[in-house]
Amino acid sequence: MTTSFGAATGIVVPTDPEFRLQSFTGLKSSHSIALTRNLRVFPVPFCSPTLIRAVSTPVKPETSATEPKRSKVEIFKEQSNFIRYPLNEEILTDTPNINEAATQLIKFHGSYQQYNRDERGTRSFSFMLRTKNPGGKVPNQLYLTMDDLADQFGIGTLRLTTRQTFQLHGVLKKDLKTVMGTIIRNMGSTLGACGDLNRNVLAPAAPLMTKEYRFAQETADNIAALLTPQSGFYYDVWVDGEKFMTSEPPEVVKARNDNSYGTNFPDSPEPIYGTQFLPRKFKIAVTVPTDNSVDILTNDIGVVVVSDENGEPQGFNIYVGGGMGRTHRMETTFARLGEPLGYVPKADILYAIKAIVATQRDHGRRDDRRYSRMKYLISSWGIEKFRSVVEQYYGKKFEPFHELPEWEFKSYLGWHEQGDGALFCGLHIDNGRIGGKMKKTLREVIEKYNLNVRITPNQNLILCDIRSAWRRPITTVLAQAGLLHPKYVDPLNLTAMACPAFPLCPLAITEAERGIPDILKRVRAVFEKVGLKYSESVVIRVTGCPNGCARPYMAELGLVGDGPNSYQIWLGGTPNQTQIARTFMNKVKVQDLEKVFEPLFYYWKQKRQPKESFGDFTTRMGFEKLQELVDKWEGPVQPPARYNLKPFADKETYEAMEELAKLQNKSAHQLAMEVIRNFVAAQQNGKSE
Repeated sequence: MTTSFGAATGIVVPTDPEFRLQSFTGLKSSHSIALTRNLRVFPVPFCSPTLIRAVSTPVKPETSATEPKRSKVEIFKEQSNFIRYPLNEEILTDTPNINEAATQLIKFHGSYQQYNRDERGTRSFSFMLRTKNPGGKVPNQLYLTMDDLADQFGIGTLRLTTRQTFQLHGVLKKDLKTVMGTIIRNMGSTLGACGDLNRNVLAPAAPLMTKEYRFAQETADNIAALLTPQSGFYYDVWVDGEKFMTSEPPEVVKARNDNSYGTNFPDSPEPIYGTQFLPRKFKIAVTVPTDNSVDILTNDIGVVVVSDENGEPQGFNIYVGGGMGRTHRMETTFARLGEPLGYVPKADILYAIKAIVATQRDHGRRDDRRYSRMKYLISSWGIEKFRSVVEQYYGKKFEPFHELPEWEFKSYLGWHEQGDGALFCGLHIDNGRIGGKMKKTLREVIEKYNLNVRITPNQNLILCDIRSAWRRPITTVLAQAGLLHPKYVDPLNLTAMACPAFPLCPLAITEAERGIPDILKRVRAVFEKVGLKYSESVVIRVTGCPNGCARPYMAELGLVGDGPNSYQIWLGGTPNQTQIARTFMNKVKVQDLEKVFEPLFYYWKQKRQPKESFGDFTTRMGFEKLQELVDKWEGPVQPPARYNLKPFADKETYEAMEELAKLQNKSAHQLAMEVIRNFVAAQQNGKSE
């Protein structure tokens, strides 16, 4: 059996409409057209015999005889010899940058080419490297290595990402091989951290020893291994083909090699991806019931452990179709929440994941990258058709989705027991940026106590495997570096996130990471002005562009850059990240944010229902009413000063004052205050005379 790459193969189309294949065959291997007894095929309109090609998009009848349109990136991939050429040549040239094709290909290796947008004139190019750490796990050796690399080859800081990885900024082209090789040789990898393939697999970062949490982490590891590229391009480019032995569970190898239902390219060095990999990025998260620390509904695939009454994992619920990225002023692009696909027994999870990936690989659009994420395929097809096609690759029907309890956002900040006698400590890191004294102190603690760490999806850091006797000295030294217990951190900061944006991100329209500290201070000032308590908070997320890296469309208050010093305002997310926000206002200048924040927070305080979150309040009120309140806003009504609240010493005086007040169409309180003011004024006048 051979794959269809390199040569087209004719297909005889059955005449029975119940067994007719779609004309869009995408990237299926030649084996994948064979129908088996377990394969479900849905009826489609008659189409003339077609060809399987290396790349395809849904073929319209009027263009079926011509070569399908493909994006430029698809051509780069096809001509790259499995993501090698021309990157392998470009990194050896004397220029500080690489060409367009290599710029696209280096993403698959975990890097983006950038330049400093604060500087004018000649562009100063550098590269951002992103690691791949399933479930956010970082061995001690790798943390110390990344800390060293940031100082030696980066800009002196490490960035924790919303997908539980490191970002290392400012690496020069001439240092790329050194840095990449150092990461690889110290238990790390950047392979697949970017590019059109499965990205880092999320899982709860807490190192809890319960069966469910351990199983979730193990599953994340196995999914990451299953979908790791196999053709060796990463090691060929960065360590000259040197082999690094890694052990994989036999169930992962078995699932990857299985081609019972046409998921694989049997003769390809990339059995799952082929030469073209996926149409776009692909994101997966694994978690346990109630724990939404991973923003489960924002992923292409969300996997939830389902256990029996004894806490023993039995299988998984699967969500599909989440995704954040969109394009301004293009309503055909949108953020979307995942929806239930079904349930699978635990032994089948890798086969189900592979079937979903194969469906997106073969049917996702490759002509226009704005519509290439799986969320658009599901939105176009509907969940029933999508499930039917996935079942063809899976070879089984999905079982009904199991009922789940309410989701909660869990930050795991502060001190907690792991369940094995050790402790872990969750540290809040503003926007995930580790630098200065904080960086030095973390290095000292992690090195001295030989700690492993984990990165959370909220850009925070967890120190693991801490002995009880170490708790006090670690707490003291961390506090001296500003790494405080969460009860000493502003609640607004604890849930806030921002993407890096300026100066290095080429997609940024306005500030995010550099702007959010001031924005949070201004929100806190508005809270104080309208009378909200310090302990009250809202989930605020800021991004410099609409791609949504900090997941702003799940925030109660999302700020999305839509122009220089300008934001689109999104409202309606919830604290547990289960409801998508909607656009409330466009083009709000950064200096005018209080004109929107003040009325929104004032009326939330005045009109909310008991325990109603800000996001739920904005949804209940409706955007039309909220816009009216913003437009008419003239400032909060100042409550009477506290010393004016009790002007009456006894009931008789109050009743007498009330009778007099009625004659003047006033309240007893108003009349009493007038009398007091007049008396004080008379006394002041007497003194001046």
